Formats: sequence, C-alpha cells, structure tokens
Amino acid sequence: MKIFNILFCILFLISAALQYNDADPYIWIPIYLYGAWICYMATKGRYLPWTYALGVVVYLGFAGYYLIFKHGVLDWFQHHHTGDLVQSMKADKPWIEETREVGGLLILLIVLAINWLTAGRKSAKILKNA
Repeated sequence: MKIFNILFCILFLISAALQYNDADPYIWIPIYLYGAWICYMATKGRYLPWTYALGVVVYLGFAGYYLIFKHGVLDWFQHHHTGDLVQSMKADKPWIEETREVGGLLILLIVLAINWLTAGRKSAKILKNA
C-alpha cells in the first residue's frame, strides 16, 4: 500500500500543478492537493476516516454536478461524437473539459475508497487484537 500511495501522491501533485493554467484552478488545485495529502498521510500510516468521508462527499458532489451540467458528461454522451474526448489534449469544446474533469474525480474517488477500506481493515485488526 505504501508504494500505491506514494505513486498516487506524486500523480495528484502533478495533476494539481497542471491545473495552474486551467479556467478554474482555484477549484481543481485544492481538489488534487487534498487527494495528494490523503495519500501522503497513508504513507505515514495515518488513516483518518473523517478525511475519507469529507472527500467522498465533495468528490461525489462535484462529479454529480459535472454529470448533469449543461455541457457535462451526459450532454457529451447524448449529443456529441464520443471520439472527441481522446482525439487531442486541447479541450476546445466545453463537454470535453467537463468529462475529463469527471474522470479525474473518479480516479480520486477510487484511490480514496481503497485507502478508506484499508483504514477500516487496520482499525478492525487493532480492535480485534485489543
């Protein structure tokens, strides 16, 4: 788990840095830094359940918003060519940007869920041994 968390800590830090030139960096930099911080704390063996709950609420809230947003994932899926998403790195259409942001949130949610499950197992093991 330590290598997993080191890897994702680095990836989330890079992702936060890449948001600097985004249209809304004040939203996405903290989102990715929070994911990096959670992974960093896990590398130190500090699993904080309330941080996972907070992350799930925030990440799911943003994902839900971008899912139904005017130019969000559902709009892209229903009205646009699905190949547009991966053709180029330039997000010149709004639905491409929103869909990719939901992808980032899903990665954050998966990593957070894995750490949360690990935290639950570690606390159950501690309680069992006590």
